[in-house]
Order: sequence, then structure tokens, then C-alpha cells
Amino acid sequence: MKQKQAHKPYRSLVALNKTGSTTRVLNLAMVARTYGTTPEHSAQPFFKSLLLNRGIVLKHRLRADDAPLLSGRTGTATKVIIPFDPKNLGAGGASFLVGEKGWFDLVEELSDSDENFARDRSLLECLDGLPSFDPFLLREHLRRSGFRPADCYFAISAHDRERMRRFVEVEIGRLIDLAYQGHRIGDRSSGKLVEILLASDTDERLEPLRLTLRLEGDAYREGIFSWKGFLYYKWVLSDLMVALKQVIAELGQLEVSDSVSTEVRTFVAQSRSRLQRTIHRRVRDVGLTLQTYDDAFAKLTGNGDGMAFREFLLASPAMFLELGERVGMISHIASFWRYRFPTGTPLRAGAEDILDLLQDFETGLAQPSLYLAA
Repeated sequence: MKQKQAHKPYRSLVALNKTGSTTRVLNLAMVARTYGTTPEHSAQPFFKSLLLNRGIVLKHRLRADDAPLLSGRTGTATKVIIPFDPKNLGAGGASFLVGEKGWFDLVEELSDSDENFARDRSLLECLDGLPSFDPFLLREHLRRSGFRPADCYFAISAHDRERMRRFVEVEIGRLIDLAYQGHRIGDRSSGKLVEILLASDTDERLEPLRLTLRLEGDAYREGIFSWKGFLYYKWVLSDLMVALKQVIAELGQLEVSDSVSTEVRTFVAQSRSRLQRTIHRRVRDVGLTLQTYDDAFAKLTGNGDGMAFREFLLASPAMFLELGERVGMISHIASFWRYRFPTGTPLRAGAEDILDLLQDFETGLAQPSLYLAA
């Protein structure tokens, strides 16, 4: 494994330790420190390997020096960092990329049995298939693949889960009315059916919904999962827009605090402007993708055009991955910007920090989709 020493504040393991899990970072080290003494953490660990279960998994943008490790792959990969000392992340850690040559052997070294090795390897491959680590979708994706870590690993509050449930109930209430028209609903109120839908893709009580959508087997399960992903991102974006507007405005006020050349100040000014424009474009791109869902759903519930929504569901798995990558990046920008510049603090920093921050954001926003390139 590559050894990595912690260095610049916001790129170091120490910074990851402070920010915890995000859409791009699954901080199992923090979960272990917070919940390590609880029965659920021991009974339902994320990874069976103790070292993996105290590590950090993140979505890593591939750079030029990563090319030999993942031949032919571009965009984003899944990186695993094993801290040398989980209680002192400043000491750095060793890392590997899921899919790089020899990574199976590395996971096997970290495992204490063949059974645990097979399980953890499959879980890492499962994580690699996700565009980001949004907790709702992460939990859903793992459950569909047969993994059920304890709830402490998913940083979505009961309040947010309830808000998501209410949002979905309003969003798909018309479809439920359409699907169950002529059926005896009994205890299948709109709210109850939404709970069933969010918890499972295959419950027999959802059969009228499956028949309405005219899908079978894997196509139905994959379509429903991706549909829930679209609903989740639509909900997330409604909250994210407020934060992004603030970030865009504050980017224009960002200043270099130390003495630098005119060229550096010019670059910072140009980069700020580019970022403001690019964030707007990425938000627009997300909106256009979500509009594809809205249009198909409107045809189904307004005009009874089931084929349009069926075609959307068949195409939705690929769109969901691209959507997740885009939302994950702009969500990262919003959350990291606020971490780096808390509300009310001066929008000033040293040139080195600002250049790294701006280049990190620009690289992420400009990155081609891994899933379209694959």
C-alpha cells in the first residue's frame, strides 16, 4: 500500500477527522471513536476486518500518477486509507485504490479469515459501484446487495429520514392513487406505501405498482432503486440550492491574505469567476437531468402514459450514476466551503491554501463522468 503522510490542513487525515463523513468520504475511523463501545457497532460492523473498519473510504479523483494503477479508467475511483494510528490521524496512513493491480492481496492481508476476506472484498466492490456516499443511498444500495451494517454508519438523522419520507409521499402520491385504483387498499395509505417503497423494492404489497410500471425482475428492481435515487437527489437539491447561492456569492469575495505576485492574484480572480460560472452550469445540468424524470412522471400521472415512465426507469440506472456524481461534487463544494469558511468568518486565507482549494474545486467540476467513460 502507498504510504501517505498528513500535510496541508484541509487535505490531511486530520481534516477528514474533523469533517467526518460526507458525500465523498466515509469516515469509519470517526464512527469507531464515536460508537466503538456500543453493541450495534460490534454486532453489525461495516467491514469484518478491524483495520478496514477503522479506516477511511473516499471517492478519489484520478490524477496522472494514478493512471498506471487503474488502466483505462478515468474520473473517480474508490480509495481506502488505513490510518497508522486511528487515534492520531496526523500520523498519516497507507492507502490503495479498489481495482488497482494487487488490491485483492492487500484486502486479504487485512482479513483474518477467507470468509471475511470474501465479504469485505465484495463490499468494497459494492462501494466502488456508487457515485458518492450520500447516506440514504449508501444504506439503500448496501441493503440491496445483502449488506446490513448498523445504523450508526449512516449519518442521516431520524429528522432527515422523516423529511425525506414526507417529500416522497407528496411526490408519488398521484402514482400510488393511479396504481391502486380499483384495488382494496385497506391499510395501504399513501404514507404506508411510501414507507414500504423506501424500505424494499420487492414487497408483494407493491405488486400493483410493478404492474402499472410494466417491469419485471432485475429491470424493476434496478429501476425502482434508481427512481428512489432521483427522488433523493431532488430532495437534496432543494436544500443545497440555498447553500450553493451563498458559496457562489462568497467566492467572489475570497481574498489572499499574504503577499503574492500579480500573476497569482490574477489567477485567483480568474479561478473564482470560472468556478462561479461552472457551479451554475453544473446545477443547471442536474436540473435538466431531474427534468427528464419530472417530464416522464407527469406523462404517467397526468396522461396515463405508462410507456414514457417505463422507458425512463429502464434508462435511469445510468442516469442515476451520473446524477449522483454531479450532485456529490457540488454538495462537497458547499459543505467543504462552509467547513473552511464558517459563517461570519473572514473570507481570507494564505495563497497556498486558496490555490489548492480553487484547483481542487475546478478539477472536480471539470472531471468527465467515470460512468460515461467506462
